[in-house]
Amino acid sequence: QVQLVESGGGLVQAGGSLRLSCTTAGFTQYTFAVAWFRQTPEQEREGVSCLPASEATPYYLDSVKGRFTTSRDNANGTVYLDMNNLQPEDTGVYYCATNLVGGCPPIKITKWEFRFWGQGTQVTVSS
Repeated sequence: QVQLVESGGGLVQAGGSLRLSCTTAGFTQYTFAVAWFRQTPEQEREGVSCLPASEATPYYLDSVKGRFTTSRDNANGTVYLDMNNLQPEDTGVYYCATNLVGGCPPIKITKWEFRFWGQGTQVTVSS
Protein backbone atom coordinates (compact mmCIF):
# COMPACT_ATOMS: atom_id res chain seq x y z
CA GLN A 1 0.00 0.00 0.00
CA VAL A 2 1.02 3.61 -0.48
CA GLN A 3 1.82 5.38 2.77
CA LEU A 4 2.93 8.92 3.42
CA VAL A 5 3.78 10.20 6.88
CA GLU A 6 4.61 13.80 7.70
CA SER A 7 6.76 14.89 10.60
CA GLY A 8 8.70 17.90 11.80
CA GLY A 9 5.93 20.30 12.70
CA GLY A 10 6.00 22.36 15.83
CA LEU A 11 5.72 25.79 17.39
CA VAL A 12 8.15 28.49 16.33
CA GLN A 13 8.35 32.25 16.57
CA ALA A 14 8.07 34.46 13.52
CA GLY A 15 11.31 34.42 11.59
CA GLY A 16 12.14 30.89 12.62
CA SER A 17 12.59 27.78 10.53
CA LEU A 18 11.28 24.24 10.38
CA ARG A 19 12.01 21.22 8.24
CA LEU A 20 9.08 19.00 7.42
CA SER A 21 9.66 15.45 6.25
CA CYS A 22 7.42 13.23 4.18
CA THR A 23 8.33 9.59 4.50
CA THR A 24 6.96 7.51 1.67
CA ALA A 25 6.32 3.81 1.43
CA GLY A 26 5.02 1.59 -1.32
CA PHE A 27 6.87 3.25 -4.20
CA THR A 28 10.47 3.39 -3.06
CA GLN A 29 11.74 1.95 -6.33
CA TYR A 30 10.01 4.65 -8.33
CA THR A 31 10.03 8.41 -8.11
CA PHE A 32 6.81 10.38 -8.24
CA ALA A 33 5.86 13.99 -7.85
CA VAL A 34 5.14 14.95 -4.24
CA ALA A 35 3.24 18.06 -3.24
CA TRP A 36 2.90 19.90 0.04
CA PHE A 37 -0.40 21.44 1.11
CA ARG A 38 -1.54 23.36 4.14
CA GLN A 39 -4.95 23.87 5.68
CA THR A 40 -6.47 26.08 8.35
CA PRO A 41 -10.04 26.45 9.63
CA GLU A 42 -10.24 29.72 7.69
CA GLN A 43 -8.80 28.51 4.40
CA GLU A 44 -9.30 25.50 2.17
CA ARG A 45 -6.40 23.18 1.63
CA GLU A 46 -3.99 25.00 -0.64
CA GLY A 47 -1.00 23.79 -2.58
CA VAL A 48 2.29 25.05 -1.17
CA SER A 49 4.75 23.27 -3.42
CA CYS A 50 5.15 20.42 -5.85
CA LEU A 51 8.36 18.53 -6.46
CA PRO A 52 8.46 16.67 -9.79
CA ALA A 53 10.08 13.29 -10.19
CA SER A 54 12.49 14.83 -12.69
CA GLU A 55 15.05 17.57 -12.15
CA ALA A 56 12.51 20.17 -13.22
CA THR A 57 12.20 23.21 -11.00
CA PRO A 58 9.66 22.73 -8.20
CA TYR A 59 6.50 24.80 -8.10
CA TYR A 60 5.78 27.09 -5.16
CA LEU A 61 2.88 29.11 -3.90
CA ASP A 62 3.68 32.76 -4.57
CA SER A 63 3.54 33.67 -0.90
CA VAL A 64 6.26 31.16 0.01
CA LYS A 65 8.66 31.71 -2.89
CA GLY A 66 12.12 32.49 -1.63
CA ARG A 67 11.30 31.19 1.85
CA PHE A 68 10.33 27.54 1.33
CA THR A 69 12.32 24.86 -0.45
CA THR A 70 11.21 21.33 -1.26
CA SER A 71 13.69 18.57 -2.01
CA ARG A 72 14.05 14.82 -2.16
CA ASP A 73 16.48 12.36 -0.66
CA ASN A 74 16.87 9.99 -3.58
CA ALA A 75 18.36 7.28 -1.39
CA ASN A 76 15.21 6.69 0.62
CA GLY A 77 12.50 8.73 -1.07
CA THR A 78 11.99 11.16 1.79
CA VAL A 79 10.68 14.52 0.62
CA TYR A 80 11.41 17.66 2.61
CA LEU A 81 9.89 21.06 2.94
CA ASP A 82 12.37 23.51 4.40
CA MET A 83 10.55 26.55 5.69
CA ASN A 84 12.48 29.70 6.51
CA ASN A 85 11.45 33.10 7.82
CA LEU A 86 8.16 31.65 8.96
CA GLN A 87 5.29 34.04 9.49
CA PRO A 88 2.04 33.67 11.44
CA GLU A 89 0.12 33.29 8.19
CA ASP A 90 2.11 30.12 7.52
CA THR A 91 0.36 28.44 10.44
CA GLY A 92 -1.64 25.38 9.51
CA VAL A 93 -1.68 21.65 9.16
CA TYR A 94 0.77 20.60 6.47
CA TYR A 95 0.19 17.54 4.33
CA CYS A 96 2.24 15.79 1.70
CA ALA A 97 0.50 14.10 -1.20
CA THR A 98 1.10 12.20 -4.40
CA ASN A 99 -0.95 10.76 -7.22
CA LEU A 100 1.76 8.35 -8.38
CA VAL A 101 2.64 10.37 -11.44
CA GLY A 102 5.97 11.92 -12.26
CA GLY A 103 4.85 15.42 -13.14
CA CYS A 104 3.16 18.24 -11.29
CA PRO A 105 -0.14 19.77 -12.40
CA PRO A 106 0.47 22.21 -15.25
CA ILE A 107 -1.69 25.11 -14.07
CA LYS A 108 -1.84 25.11 -10.28
CA ILE A 109 -1.48 22.71 -7.41
CA THR A 110 -4.91 21.71 -6.15
CA LYS A 111 -6.08 18.97 -3.84
CA TRP A 112 -8.12 17.44 -6.65
CA GLU A 113 -4.98 16.30 -8.44
CA PHE A 114 -3.74 14.12 -5.59
CA ARG A 115 -5.14 10.87 -4.30
CA PHE A 116 -2.72 9.74 -1.61
CA TRP A 117 -2.21 11.84 1.50
CA GLY A 118 -0.43 11.77 4.80
CA GLN A 119 -2.15 12.55 8.08
CA GLY A 120 -0.63 16.00 8.44
CA THR A 121 1.67 17.77 10.85
CA GLN A 122 0.84 20.97 12.71
CA VAL A 123 2.92 24.07 12.15
CA THR A 124 2.25 27.02 14.43
CA VAL A 125 4.06 30.33 14.05
CA SER A 126 3.68 32.83 16.86
CA SER A 127 4.10 36.58 16.57
